[in-house]
Amino acid sequence: MMRSLWTAASGMLSQQTNLDTIANNLSNINTVGFKKETTEFKSLLYQTLREDSYDSEGEPKAIGVQVGSGVRNSAITAQFTQGSFTATDNPFDIAIEGRGFFMIRDNNGETAYTRNGSFQLSVGVNGLTLTNSQGNPVLSREGNEIVMNPEWSIEDITINENGQVLHMRNVVQVYDANDNLKWLEDSKGNIIDKDGKITTQAANNARANGTDTTRYSLRDVTTYDVMGVLGLAQFNNPAGLKKSGGTFLYESDASGEPRIEGIDTGVRFSKTKQGYLEASNVQAVDEMVNMIVAQRAYELNSKIITASDEMLQQANNLRR
Repeated sequence: MMRSLWTAASGMLSQQTNLDTIANNLSNINTVGFKKETTEFKSLLYQTLREDSYDSEGEPKAIGVQVGSGVRNSAITAQFTQGSFTATDNPFDIAIEGRGFFMIRDNNGETAYTRNGSFQLSVGVNGLTLTNSQGNPVLSREGNEIVMNPEWSIEDITINENGQVLHMRNVVQVYDANDNLKWLEDSKGNIIDKDGKITTQAANNARANGTDTTRYSLRDVTTYDVMGVLGLAQFNNPAGLKKSGGTFLYESDASGEPRIEGIDTGVRFSKTKQGYLEASNVQAVDEMVNMIVAQRAYELNSKIITASDEMLQQANNLRR
């Protein structure tokens, strides 16, 4: 049987996988944090027909006669280039500028990694917890859940470019006559000492003990309490991460161990952008061009099968 039949068939199967990858890219063009994938090919085994070959005059040539047996898909590789930023109205939407991945605790208790920063506040076991849209907790760099006080206003919670989750408080600084800071008073009348410890003593009780403006000066300031730092992990080979549903990625032998920013001193810090989401890096025009190329390659391989079939038909007709 003609070798070209199987060779062309392997080409059609490989291009089908290529088209499947292109279709997956296009279907996820609006998926937050999605990274486009490309199909790679490699040739199959070669069969040696003759070790030596000769030219038309009978002189030996330095090459033999070998014929290939087709092609197969060698890998489907994700391209971790930076996606564009899309502004949102959600203060808990976070985009990453850099190589980092958010750390999420999945339903099995394992740590998953993702570039999808569509977060929200959910009621968890330990209180009001920062989670993804499926309710899975977002982890800090220490691997802990980030828990908020339910009495806080959402407008007072912010996340800076270093990934620090901050609670903003308007307080009054109380200084003595020598301009030494004595304590802070928040908007609810609580007393905060110089170490940041909050007591239940009311501000008017403090003033009753001599905190008058003739002996003390009051200054309105804004302070920020650090509630945690978003855990961002990097990998030496992010293309080796094991893909799962929900834009989750998992550590594998190919990816290497996670390198946590702020703990591993050998990695460069990523930046976080509050109020933004990272769009997919899929370019529709590029995928359309790749689809046309895959379609034409598939068509050419099918024509080889048709030509091989006609040649076999001619050989069968020789006996007539």
